[in-house]
Amino acid sequence: QVQLVESGGGLVQPGESLRLSCVASGRNFSPKVMAWFRQAPGKQRELVARIYPGGGNNFVEDSVKGRFTISRDISWKTIYLQMNSLAPEDTAVYYCHAVTPWGNHWGQGTQVTVSS
Repeated sequence: QVQLVESGGGLVQPGESLRLSCVASGRNFSPKVMAWFRQAPGKQRELVARIYPGGGNNFVEDSVKGRFTISRDISWKTIYLQMNSLAPEDTAVYYCHAVTPWGNHWGQGTQVTVSS
């Protein structure tokens, strides 16, 4: 039983920053992979960033590389997406995702709107 809850979205102007949080609950939560996805209206859900428990370099897709950073706490109970220099094309619902031995798990999403 795994639950993921995102928070931190909102309305910001271009150039501003937001930090999204995803809090995981469930006994023996031990993800193989955790990630952030986003989905804009009329578009398919797309991968934004991915983090691996085994370490090494995290994955950040090219369109947000240098602006977005994925991170986590030591327990993996919370992951973050730091979003800097936001642009209108970043407007989307952002979803937390986890792959565990019990399957794929998704949060409910948090809306990020970038508009002047």
